[in-house]
Amino acid sequence: MQGNSRVPSSAQSDVHEHLATVVARHASAPFRKPYADYNRAAFATSFARYQRLAPGAPLILDAGCGVGESSVALATAYPTHYVIGVDQSAARLQRGQRGEHRRGESHESHDGQHAGPANVDLVRADLVDYWRLLLDAGVRLDRHYLLYPNPWPKIGHLRRRWHGHPVFPALLALGGVLECRSNWPIYIAEHCLAVQQLTGRAAVLEPFVPAQPMTPFERKYLDSGHQLFRTVTDLT
Repeated sequence: MQGNSRVPSSAQSDVHEHLATVVARHASAPFRKPYADYNRAAFATSFARYQRLAPGAPLILDAGCGVGESSVALATAYPTHYVIGVDQSAARLQRGQRGEHRRGESHESHDGQHAGPANVDLVRADLVDYWRLLLDAGVRLDRHYLLYPNPWPKIGHLRRRWHGHPVFPALLALGGVLECRSNWPIYIAEHCLAVQQLTGRAAVLEPFVPAQPMTPFERKYLDSGHQLFRTVTDLT
């Protein structure tokens, strides 16, 4: 069945003219937004669970995991790793914990609901805080996924895209193999330039077709006939 999703529409036809300036400003000024108490609590609980259940296991962060389908797929693909999926929507996470859009062996999660493989944990938190709290704790990731983040395609929304946000330097400092996917090539092109500007590492935009969709959005975009794009950068 064909989907009906649309490619993001924007008056912006190329990389934003102010991207380099915005990225440089964020790199030169530390991001000091206070942490929200609920994010501190969510981080402390989830990090303690990781240390208890899989001490020393390589860590994968699925940033903006939605219902957690991608987190389960990653946990299945990397059984010796521990996967933390973070999303700010309680409703999406609850759908995932009830088993919607989920595959794989189930176990009882910390709140008594089914949460998929034993090496995956879904956490409700704001990524802006969660990324920085990981960094403060001295964590270095093995793999890091940004799967179909909100593209914020309006020209005036550059600073809402992750690579235009003040938290982006902290995100990159977590290291690991960073993969970003989108159906809007400008988003990936900007991400690549921001990564190169901040780290000096090569980051390349490439079209790709997944062997199997990892997220509901990826499935919907494929069903709608969209070209998908990604970039993979080793920040270790």
